[in-house]
Amino acid sequence: MTLNTRRPVRIGIIGVGQIGKVHLDNYAKVPGAEVVAAFDIDGTELERVAEQYKIPHTHESFKDLLQRDDIEAVDVCLHNNLHAPITIAALEAGKHVYCEKPMAGTYVDAKSMMDAARRCDRKLSIQLGLLFKSETKVAKHLIRNGHLGRLYHARSCGYRRRGRPYVDGYGTESFVKMETAGGGALFDMGVYHISQMLYLLDSPQVFRVSGELYQETEIDPVRAAKSGYNVEELGLGLVRFEGGVTLDIIESWAIHLNAFEGSSIVGSKGGIRLDPFSFHTTLSDVVIDSTFSLEEDEFRWHALHETEDAYDSPQHHWVSALQGRVPLLPTAEIALQTMQISEGIRLSHELGREVTADEIEALSKSTALKV
Repeated sequence: MTLNTRRPVRIGIIGVGQIGKVHLDNYAKVPGAEVVAAFDIDGTELERVAEQYKIPHTHESFKDLLQRDDIEAVDVCLHNNLHAPITIAALEAGKHVYCEKPMAGTYVDAKSMMDAARRCDRKLSIQLGLLFKSETKVAKHLIRNGHLGRLYHARSCGYRRRGRPYVDGYGTESFVKMETAGGGALFDMGVYHISQMLYLLDSPQVFRVSGELYQETEIDPVRAAKSGYNVEELGLGLVRFEGGVTLDIIESWAIHLNAFEGSSIVGSKGGIRLDPFSFHTTLSDVVIDSTFSLEEDEFRWHALHETEDAYDSPQHHWVSALQGRVPLLPTAEIALQTMQISEGIRLSHELGREVTADEIEALSKSTALKV
């Protein structure tokens, strides 16, 4: 198989709601991606979406879809606490799996997905969109070439002033219920920013986690009553890794402040702010703050490297990895560690103290729904 191979990759999609439609739009931009079958519990919407996206086959049971021998991969676009059981069923049916973030509702469920992928010798990828942004790619390039020196601290930031799903006017109540979502701001947005920092840090081993969760700002009383809103709108954390590296976290759905500074990472020789992108160092004992032409870098790298398009988006990368054009980035491993950190923050909040990596694994309980 050559680097230019773009053989068809036949995919089944499980869930054609809000996120499923986003994935379908993305697959339409990926050479070789063919969505040939779909499942959703809403039969009317399933048929409408199948007609819109020209999906030839629909199923009323996801198990029937998994029995198809003309698909090699499935895309799981369901509520968080359904990710583990559906993904594991698909892996055991011999399919490679691409799953929407977060990986699952709890760390133990996410780990069961990883264990199943290894046991079944199938590929597993989690949708971590920020890993494929120009800012992340340029930052990784600078780090790999030693321009930051020894990395020792990162900051993960996510901000909305008043952007809680459903209770602030968009999305459905499933986003704000522990029973379906597993968590709030840390699960909805934090997964992106935490995973971005873990990727840049090369995923050091978690040692200890401390944190706090809040739900303090006022809510429309009708939406509050209808939603059963019981997840965090603000998550704070501090992660200590083996070797002394640290990561601090602030993730907001709702807060009475203007926008936070973007996520950052610092080393002994330099530091990077991700949004807006900037590089900070000293040269001949002079303080230097630098900006970059990210669009020019992307254009040049695409012109020079024949597989650069494999990193244009999570789904470009997923399909390219299945085609054999590039190795699959460890998105599942990073997503699992993100779950470990998020659950560590929740446990620290509940116990009122710092928790160890071993405690997180021992105390994690499955919230996976039966299918």
